[in-house]
Amino acid sequence: MNRTLRGWPSFPDELPDFDTETTPPTPRELFLEWLDEAGEHVLAPHALTLSTVDAEGMPDARVVILKDVDGDTWAVATSSESPKGVQLAKNPHAALTFFWPGRGRQIRLRGPVAPAAPEVSAADFLARPPASRVEAFIGRQSRVLEDPADLDSAAGDARRWVEENPGVAPETWTRYLVTPSEVEFWQASHDRRHKRLRYRRENDAWRKDLLWP
Repeated sequence: MNRTLRGWPSFPDELPDFDTETTPPTPRELFLEWLDEAGEHVLAPHALTLSTVDAEGMPDARVVILKDVDGDTWAVATSSESPKGVQLAKNPHAALTFFWPGRGRQIRLRGPVAPAAPEVSAADFLARPPASRVEAFIGRQSRVLEDPADLDSAAGDARRWVEENPGVAPETWTRYLVTPSEVEFWQASHDRRHKRLRYRRENDAWRKDLLWP
C-alpha cells in the first residue's frame, strides 16, 4: 500500500504562479481571486472542510458548501441540531479548509463563529433546492437508522410539509458566520519550495507574513 500511495501524483504538471509580493491587503480579496480562478478548472471549488470540536475536545470534520463571503465573514449553513451545530453552540470556533489539487492550492482559515440573524438563515433555507429543503426537514442527522423504511416514511412526511408550506423555514436552520483571525494561502511547487502566505488580523488591520514551506 505504501508503494501505491507514493506512486500517485499529487498535482498536475503545470501549476499557477503565486506572486506573494503583489497580493491585496485583505485575505477576502485574494480568496475571491483564487476562487474565481479555481471555478474555471476545479469541480465544486466552493466545497470546503468544516472542522469543529466536540464536547470531549475531539476534532470533527466534514465537507460542506460555502454559502457566501461578505465583508470579513465566510458563511456556511446547517441545522443547529446537527452534530456540527451542537458543537458550534458549545465551542463557537471553527476552521475552514479549501483544497484544489488541480491547481495545487489550499486555503486555511480559522476563527470565531456566530449565527446570522434569523431572517438571513430563513432566506438561506428558502433559496435551497426543493430536495435539499426536504432533507433538512427530515432532520435526525447522524443518528442511527434502524430501518431504511423509516427514512422513506420521514422523507414523505417532509416532502408534503415543504409542498404545503413553501415559504416556511425550520427555526433550527442556521447560517453560521466565520470571522477568521488567520487566513493562509498555500501554493504547491514541484521543487517542494511551496509558497505559504498568512494573513493575521491585528486589531482592525491585516498583517501578511511569508511562512516556511
